[in-house]
Amino acid sequence: NAVLDGIDFDIESGKKVYLSAAPQCPFPDHKLNGALHTGLFDYVWIQFYNNPSCEFDVSNPEKFKNSWRKWTSNIPAKKFFVGLPAAAAKSAAGSGFAEKETNMKEYE
Repeated sequence: NAVLDGIDFDIESGKKVYLSAAPQCPFPDHKLNGALHTGLFDYVWIQFYNNPSCEFDVSNPEKFKNSWRKWTSNIPAKKFFVGLPAAAAKSAAGSGFAEKETNMKEYE
């Protein structure tokens, strides 16, 4: 067993390194909020599942849209992505799955 309590970047080659985070959708994320507000993140993959107050739900698109707007207007990241489970099975996630036929344009 191991515990991760910090990260040390030792980048000696000058190669581009990307920094990403995957917070849960309730805003603000209590563990990542400070780090996300630094403006250092290239990608933020918001987990829009397993959180009824903000998760993706085809029957309530406004809930998802409001959460998306909150994240994208308050966190200074270069790109945001919608994180959804890849399967409807409970082993993938308890809720927040979108069928492949779902037209995501309706949720913009």
